[in-house]
Amino acid sequence: MIAATDQPPSSAFLQTSDASDRSSSISVIVPVFNSEATLTLLVDRLETVLRTIACEFEIILVNDGSRDRSGAVATELARSHSFVRALDLMRNYGQHNALLAGIRHARFEFVVTIDDDLQNPPEEIPVLLGPLGSGFDVVYGVPAHEQHGLLRDLASQITKLTLQNAMGAEAARNLSAFRAFRTELRQAFANYQGSFVSIDVLLTWATSRFTALVVRHEPRAAGASNYTLRKLVIHALNMMTGFSTLPLQLASLVGFAFTFVGLLVLLFVVGRFLVAGGSVPGFPFLASIIAVFSGAQLFALGIIGEYLARVHFRMMDKPSYAIRHDSEAAAQALTADCQARG
Repeated sequence: MIAATDQPPSSAFLQTSDASDRSSSISVIVPVFNSEATLTLLVDRLETVLRTIACEFEIILVNDGSRDRSGAVATELARSHSFVRALDLMRNYGQHNALLAGIRHARFEFVVTIDDDLQNPPEEIPVLLGPLGSGFDVVYGVPAHEQHGLLRDLASQITKLTLQNAMGAEAARNLSAFRAFRTELRQAFANYQGSFVSIDVLLTWATSRFTALVVRHEPRAAGASNYTLRKLVIHALNMMTGFSTLPLQLASLVGFAFTFVGLLVLLFVVGRFLVAGGSVPGFPFLASIIAVFSGAQLFALGIIGEYLARVHFRMMDKPSYAIRHDSEAAAQALTADCQARG
């Protein structure tokens, strides 16, 4: 069950929370895609906030196959800032796959995920961290009014409705890319290797203690959204078939409905024959028989599909992502090489 609150916690609560005082350690994960214009400003604002609320922190920039200089900018930021780490993926895997890569490389106690477009203000991070100190494991920052277009809002609602079957109706209503959670939750999906990833669904494998808080949502600092209506619909379909048996259940229901309708037609035809006498009309009788058998076949295929889906979930072996370059690993290798030569 997810609890949503209309007001952020008080500053006193944030000061007493173990997730937002200076003794906590925080890993911020940023999926990067075509955002060279905003990365430097984002890192600067994140640094300002994190230095006031954490004793240790890191910012992990995961370049998800950007077509601009985002990867180069992320690498430069990693070289100039000791708390920045840049991961460069082999190709574009998708936002959630990039997040999974960053989450698995996080070193600190709490993880915060935030988009690269500055629509989620970094200054709202303390608000998200507060409830983590009062029994919650995952906190979403939900905007009161999203700064998106009509089609984007419609596509987002389609995605949320699709995920209701996979993670629960209450949780799906409050999803956001701006989230904070305990890093230990990743143990529940440490071995997940599917090509279709939903961080929100994976988090439900570890906990049911979710909450949501209203946060500011600002217009994009630069560029346009990379999520089109088409991409969001495809993402919804992938989530439906990758994490839910809902399509198979619908096939079963359709098969049962056709079987039921076919039986009704058959009973009507036979009843009419018994009452009125004469021969059974050919077309109605044939249509009812076809409906009965077609429905029965769909019903049986739906049941078989339920079992195949479970086998499918266990047999998925396609990697979620592949890393081309890790700035920290490269720096460690360079240091080791210099030490060996020295």
